[in-house]
Amino acid sequence: MNVRALTLTATIAALLTVPALRASAQDTKPDWREMNAYALGVQAYIYTFPWSYMTDQRWFRSADVGHQANQLFHFRDLKDASHVDGGSPNNDTLYSRSWLYLKEEPIILSVPAISDRYHSVELTDYMDDNFAYVGTRATGDGAGTFAIVGPGWKGSLPAGVTALPSASTPWAFLQVRTAVKDASDLDAAHAIQDKYKLTPLSQWENPAAPPPKSGEIWRPLDRAADPLNEWRTINRSMLEVAADPRDADMLQSFARIGVGPGLDIDKLDASTKRGLARAAVDGRTIINSAFADGYRQTNVNGWNYPPPETGRMTQTRDWLLRAIQPAAGFNANDPIEAVYLNVSVDGEGKKLSGANRYVIHFDKGAEPKVKAFWSLTMYNLKYNLVANPINRYSLGDRSGMKRDADGGLTIYIQKDAPGADRESNWLPAPDGPFFLFLRTYLPGDDILNQTWQPPKISRIE
Repeated sequence: MNVRALTLTATIAALLTVPALRASAQDTKPDWREMNAYALGVQAYIYTFPWSYMTDQRWFRSADVGHQANQLFHFRDLKDASHVDGGSPNNDTLYSRSWLYLKEEPIILSVPAISDRYHSVELTDYMDDNFAYVGTRATGDGAGTFAIVGPGWKGSLPAGVTALPSASTPWAFLQVRTAVKDASDLDAAHAIQDKYKLTPLSQWENPAAPPPKSGEIWRPLDRAADPLNEWRTINRSMLEVAADPRDADMLQSFARIGVGPGLDIDKLDASTKRGLARAAVDGRTIINSAFADGYRQTNVNGWNYPPPETGRMTQTRDWLLRAIQPAAGFNANDPIEAVYLNVSVDGEGKKLSGANRYVIHFDKGAEPKVKAFWSLTMYNLKYNLVANPINRYSLGDRSGMKRDADGGLTIYIQKDAPGADRESNWLPAPDGPFFLFLRTYLPGDDILNQTWQPPKISRIE
């Protein structure tokens, strides 16, 4: 499958090289309205994917605070296999998160002094593009107060409050990562979490002021119940988060098949509806397949370096690339903050599977060079952590692995235990297919430049 050749200007013939699309087309009656809606709808789906995916995630990732904006929620335990929401979560840090509504006024973020561990606050807009950071790298270890500002806001900030680069959308997502060494370190991490604060500007100097008006976090329609529901969600979401004016010509084309802010899918003719329903299903297949195939990634020994623009994909104007980022990991760090390499094949190019046993061997001194830490995490194909008998989901430079006699490091990846003498270096695999993320926090120059070569994953008999 030549996913690399697929762009939004691809011809219908190129689209039909994707097996799922070809099969659908063969089953289609020769109705030009349906074919037109399908061909244009696939392009529309890829472009509008953030309005679908981020709306889903706004609902699901605000459930812990009653689907309210500007409320900070802290996860008190590291992620494990009980998390089934996808998004490829890490197992290295405690998360804190909030959906922010910035249309009315800025939100002020308070961060304590943190000198004993890595921490970051990542701020992402509704297109899944990062727009600001606070933390170890970006602002240092000292305490601070920072204004998170929405598009077009004009006003003055209180003394001592630092304005961050503004968001391009009225909704934004805040995600805090607070590093945890091990279970004994949780209490100290919790104490840090409790000191992160979010305060609307109007309540900063007047805590008794009424809370500002907040946007509604509404529940998206169930796409599994009806593929047209995803288009209904997209059209409603585009009313509150406007598309870039630069894309007006493309949006005009999509409007002809009922896709765009406030348009009514239910008023379309039956043929167009059929085409759009197929486009929504196959559009998501393209996105997931492109990620698995390594689209726009740099392959080294079977591992995929992410594109240099990771974290801010809209700047590429490659809508497939922009769609892949949230689908594969919800949001993604800028490379300077963290580089995540992914791998789904062994050194011979064969798909990774728990039916086999593998090793990853680092020669002495050849492990990832980082200013913070690195970790290797196991995922199933639903982007969730993998249940296993020892409740281990990742290994890294803080895991206490045993060194080889020559100072190298060998990691054993398999479903069954490799033996007591190797268990400290065992990363359990599922029964079926899987993939791995190698996370490097505050990576060295050779990783940023993509000149560091991760070792091949070797299958063992």
